[in-house]
Amino acid sequence: MPKLTKRTVDAAKPAQGERFLWDSELEGFGLRVFPTGRKSDLIQYRNAAGRTRRLTLGPHGRLTPAEARGLARERLMKAPSGGDLSEDCQRSREAPTLAEVAERFLSE
Repeated sequence: MPKLTKRTVDAAKPAQGERFLWDSELEGFGLRVFPTGRKSDLIQYRNAAGRTRRLTLGPHGRLTPAEARGLARERLMKAPSGGDLSEDCQRSREAPTLAEVAERFLSE
């Protein structure tokens, strides 16, 4: 399990299915390589119920591996406090937008 660096990430080749490379420096931080060759940074953790969850940090290239590791460290620090990061992201995507709230306010 190597440390995820620009060199190791660039050398990661697609496989038949999804492939995961895990960082040796930060447990739970990794890289997902899709069969198409697309790559994304992610974290893997257990929620309060003990279920393994994965949260994509973003497509590879938007952040350097060092920046992605820092973001992963921040997110992973929140996971042990009982929060479910994936569920929180899902809830925020489903929350009404300001435009929807304003429209509802004006209509009522």
